[in-house]
Amino acid sequence: MARVVVGGTFECLHDGHRELLRKAFELADDGEMDIGLTSNEMAHKRPRPVPDYSVRKKRLLKYIRKIAANTNYTIVELKDPYGNTLTKDYDYIVVSPETYPVALKINQLRRERNMQQMEIVRIEYILADDKEPISSTRIVRGEIDIHGHLRHTQGHDL
Repeated sequence: MARVVVGGTFECLHDGHRELLRKAFELADDGEMDIGLTSNEMAHKRPRPVPDYSVRKKRLLKYIRKIAANTNYTIVELKDPYGNTLTKDYDYIVVSPETYPVALKINQLRRERNMQQMEIVRIEYILADDKEPISSTRIVRGEIDIHGHLRHTQGHDL
């Protein structure tokens, strides 16, 4: 039974996030999964407004119920980039290309603490219709929707 960790702000819960979560739940199978959800304090350091932690958690729970109703998981509030990864054993960490360097740093810190290395599972970007990565930034700007379909107006609130 695998122990898996994944984390993010999950601002718009777009198809890239969904793929990240699907892969993490697939690896966890009947094992254990921790989902780190960025705290308001960390999220509000971004250059744009981010929905409140409670709103993001509610959206995340709604999606998880659709894909993994029977899996054992815990949502953990992330107050720093590492969450529980420096204190708890995991077999896998699932990351995007954007967070891959953080996973490398985590494994380096784990090595220094004589902890088991996690296997880093990197999910490639999911591309929008214009062949550019789907991102919360692009969604908030109104360029694309959560599935990567191009929008022709700006400022839609998703």
